[in-house]
Amino acid sequence: MADYLSGLFGLAGRTAVVTGASSGIGRGIAEALAGAGARVVLLGRSEAALEAATDGIRAAGGEAAWRAADLAGRAAVARVADEATEPYGEPDILVNAAGVNPRPPLDQITAALWDEIMAVNLDAPFLLGQRFGPGMAERGWGRIINILSQQAFRAFGNSGAYGAAKAGLLGLTRSQAEAWSRSGVCANAIAPGIILTPMTAALAEDPERWAALAARTMTGRTGVPADFPGAAVFLASGSAAYVTGQTIFVDGGFSAM
Repeated sequence: MADYLSGLFGLAGRTAVVTGASSGIGRGIAEALAGAGARVVLLGRSEAALEAATDGIRAAGGEAAWRAADLAGRAAVARVADEATEPYGEPDILVNAAGVNPRPPLDQITAALWDEIMAVNLDAPFLLGQRFGPGMAERGWGRIINILSQQAFRAFGNSGAYGAAKAGLLGLTRSQAEAWSRSGVCANAIAPGIILTPMTAALAEDPERWAALAARTMTGRTGVPADFPGAAVFLASGSAAYVTGQTIFVDGGFSAM
């Protein structure tokens, strides 16, 4: 049974780069890919958090390294993309999980704030895809996984720029799939529901509102980062060779209500 599952979902010999890997969904996915056998390079802003996450993976028997950068700057993205290849070489798997979501009303979003939100949530996945996707295609195997949001599909209050960026990331996922799938590079997205992460911590501090959000799901609860490893490992594995340009909703049925 173990050999069968390893054949389906094992990532031994593969290298992954995961952005936003210092906490939340990104960290959970980095840990999952390492647990499935991949060598993982964790990218994020906080050196201390990256080091802690990397140490945790190593303590569990995985192979991991980290590099720090603020993905809001194009020069920083280019630099850290090159640095990410230093530990294990060019990646086979790219996971774009980094995100920022300042929440002023739409009419209070300045051009500078718009640029920052687009830079992290949309530009960085594009630039990293451009850096690593062609190499994956040349080698004949690759996986790109972009982490979306419910706001790629529906409007949420005071989240206009973030929603626009995530809708753009959905379109980018399909474009990446169209460009490289014939060369063995599958590009897919995961759309989380209401998940308890540092980004939603302030919302979770309102018990009444958090309970109302849980009630809007089919499962009757909000999500946690531990809900994502299975979907991520599947999309990163050889079993997803005929799955591309798609979005998997990990949301407890929130989007179907």
